[in-house]
Amino acid sequence: MQQRKNSLKSRPGNQPSGRAILLVEDNPEDVLFTLRAFQQIDPKTQVAVARDGAAALDYLFGTGQYAANPAALPQLVLLDLQLPKLNGLEVLDRIRTDPRTRHLPVVALTSSLTERDLTASYLGGANSCVRKPLEFSEFVEILRQIWHYWSCVNEVPLPLPLETRATQEAVA
Repeated sequence: MQQRKNSLKSRPGNQPSGRAILLVEDNPEDVLFTLRAFQQIDPKTQVAVARDGAAALDYLFGTGQYAANPAALPQLVLLDLQLPKLNGLEVLDRIRTDPRTRHLPVVALTSSLTERDLTASYLGGANSCVRKPLEFSEFVEILRQIWHYWSCVNEVPLPLPLETRATQEAVA
């Protein structure tokens, strides 16, 4: 087991510190709570904020205000479902249909998780759906668990060269 733990820590993409999260959230209080929570969880984690669905897609695909200086893909997307311009399910659909972001982990993190939203999120390709708790301490603990899983426990393949990806997608 110790050897397994060491191999996890040595692989790129399994280090929690210094990695990026894209928070897609329009509620200023929820943005503030999330930023404060990550200061407690891992101060080295960079949290980029998109306040609507269109801004999230611009960030992910290097368009709009990010066209001149596109950001690297985040390690995780925390996606609210109730967003202006494009809702969370529309953003999720665009993420899942583009080969560049198809496998990007997306956690639907919302306060209004109805059965309909839950079903639609999973059908749309969300990796997880989490209801935001009202208490800040509970919120921090949930984010700690989410971040630990996606940054330390989950294993992702190393990025393939574009030519290899294009060949594999053509075969599939």
